Amino acid sequence: MLGAIAAMPLAAPVFWEHNRNKLIIALIVSVPALGYLLFAGFTGAVVHTLVYDYVPFIILMGGLFVITGGIFVDGDLQATPLTNATFLAIGAVLASFMGTTGAAMLLIRPLLHTIKERTHKTHTVLFFIGIVANCGGLLTPLGDPPLFMLYLRGAPFDWFLRLAPVWLVVNVVLLGLYAAVDSYYYRREPEEALRSDHTNIQPLKIDGTLNLVWLAGVIIAVAFCNPHYIPAMREQHWLSFIREIIIVLCALASLKFTKHITRVSNGFTWHPIEEVASVFLGIFITMTPCMLYLDQHAQELAVRSPVQFYYITGALSAVLDNAPTALTFYALALGLGIQTPPLVAGVPEYLLEAIAVAAVLFGSLTYIGNGPNLMVKAIAEHNNVPMPHFFAYMVKFSLLVLLPVFIVVQLLFVR
Repeated sequence: MLGAIAAMPLAAPVFWEHNRNKLIIALIVSVPALGYLLFAGFTGAVVHTLVYDYVPFIILMGGLFVITGGIFVDGDLQATPLTNATFLAIGAVLASFMGTTGAAMLLIRPLLHTIKERTHKTHTVLFFIGIVANCGGLLTPLGDPPLFMLYLRGAPFDWFLRLAPVWLVVNVVLLGLYAAVDSYYYRREPEEALRSDHTNIQPLKIDGTLNLVWLAGVIIAVAFCNPHYIPAMREQHWLSFIREIIIVLCALASLKFTKHITRVSNGFTWHPIEEVASVFLGIFITMTPCMLYLDQHAQELAVRSPVQFYYITGALSAVLDNAPTALTFYALALGLGIQTPPLVAGVPEYLLEAIAVAAVLFGSLTYIGNGPNLMVKAIAEHNNVPMPHFFAYMVKFSLLVLLPVFIVVQLLFVR
C-alpha cells in the first residue's frame, strides 16, 4: 500500500489520477491481510477496524470537508510575509476547533488567491501543510484524526487541552521559520510580480456562514456524544453511532442549504475526500495485523519509555498514517499493563501524551501521514502551484525543517 502511494504518482501518474484506480489498488493489497485475519479467526478485529474505526474516521473527515467546503472565503490581499504568516496563524488556531481538514479546506483557497501573483509560492503551501493541516490540531479531538481515535478509546474531550504548551511552542517556532523563509523569497520576487500583487487587491469576503451552525453541530456531537455523557452508548451498539448520525445530518443540511454558486466559487469537488477514503481503506485494513501483533506481544518489545513511544509512534505516523498508528501504539501501551497513575483511557498519562503529540506532529512528515495533506496538495496543484513529489517533499522540507522542531519538542516536553 505504501509502495503504491509513493511510487504510482511517479511511475503511472495518469493511472493514479483516478480515485477508482486508487480504490482498486487498496482492495487488491488488502486481500492478503483480510485473508489472514479471517482464516486465523480475527473476524471481530476486521469488523471493529472497519465499522468502529474507519467509518467514524471517514464520516468525521467527510463531514468537516463538506461543511467547510460550503464556507467561501475569498479575497486577494497583498501577499506580504506578514499577511501570509497571519493566514497560517489563524489556521493554527482554527485547526483544533474545526479540524485540520476543516481549517485547511477553509483557508487554502483564499491563501492561494492571495499568493497567486507571487513567483515563489510552493514554500507557503508546504508550511501550510505543516502548520494548518497538522500541528495546529493538537488541542481537541476535533483537531486531528489520531486524537479523535484516542477520544473514541476513552480519553476525555478536555484532556487534550493539556497539550497547549506543545501546541504553542511548535506553532510559534514554525511561524517564525516561515516568516524568515517567506521574507527571503519576497525580496527576490520580480518587480512585475510585486507590482501585480500590489494592484490586484480585493478585500476578504465570506459567504455560506450558515455552515458555521452545522460546524457547531459537529463540534457539539464530538464533545458530548460519548459514554461519559450518554452511558447507554456502552450497552447499546447502535447508540454508539449517534455521533456519526449527527455529523451526517449536519453534512446533509450543509449540502441542502448552501447555495450551489458558493460551492462552485469554492472549487468544491468530491475528488479529495474520495482519494482519502480510497487510500485509507487500504491503510486501515493492512494495519490491523500490526495492531493485533503489538497488542499481543507488548511485553516482549523493548518499548516502554515516553521517548521511545514518541519517536516510534512518530516514525510510523509519517509513513503509515497517524490515525491507525496512534491506535496501534495505544494498544501497545495498554498491553504493557502499566498502572502508574494518573491513568487516561487505561494507560499512564505520560505515555498517552507521547503518543498523541507524536502522531499529530509527525503526520506532517509525508503526504500520507495525515488525510488533509493529500487534499491540500491536490488543490494546490489544481491551482498551478508546483508541489514536490512524495520523496522530494521529505528531503526538501519535512526532514529539513519540521523534524528538527519535533526533536526540540521531545527535549522540552517528552522525557
